[in-house]
Amino acid sequence: MRFPKLAPVSTHFLSRDLAELRNQTATTGFSLGEVVGAFGDRGYGLLLVILALPSAMPLPAPGYSTPFGIALLLVGAQMLAGKRVPWLPQRVLRRRVTPKTGDRMLGYGMRFFGKVEHLVSPRLPWLFKRGWLSFISLLLLAMAALMTLPIPLTNTVPAIAVFLLGIGLVEKDGFVVLAACVAAAAAALLYALAFWAIFHFGLQGMEEVKEVVREYLRG
Repeated sequence: MRFPKLAPVSTHFLSRDLAELRNQTATTGFSLGEVVGAFGDRGYGLLLVILALPSAMPLPAPGYSTPFGIALLLVGAQMLAGKRVPWLPQRVLRRRVTPKTGDRMLGYGMRFFGKVEHLVSPRLPWLFKRGWLSFISLLLLAMAALMTLPIPLTNTVPAIAVFLLGIGLVEKDGFVVLAACVAAAAAALLYALAFWAIFHFGLQGMEEVKEVVREYLRG
């Protein structure tokens, strides 16, 4: 399936872009390649948003953190190298998102951007100069590496950091990038606690904690 290329819109109407994509893919789901084809002119920022969405949602979609984390590692490496247009291998681009998960992802993104678009705007332009972009790339690589680790209950926070980095790049909003740095620091602390818990209680203990949290969310 190929999506018609969307007409260029203001960066403050990303919610409408996601709503259009949601309508187009309601019964078919989509692949990452199809999303890149539909929004490819939006650059790295939108790609970070889409790749982080499954794990950044309040109730994450399981099974996407590791493969999308690997894709984010590739994207981060290209950002660090100064490549202007992101590239991903065909195997990653063909990875499909089911209609149900796609609807959740795009619906969450659409609602989120609909609420915050009026709050973001181009600010702190010095954060998007080459030296700081290298720092942003390294931060992305660190968060992507954490997302690939199969540790229960930990993927959401680094995904939120990546999600915020994507918004900051799309909107050229340095305040959002700084918020991503705060989320990244929280992710580092969370993983430090997770490694401590695994060292003391083992993976089985982490699985038990995961089940308790799942039951709490369901209740």
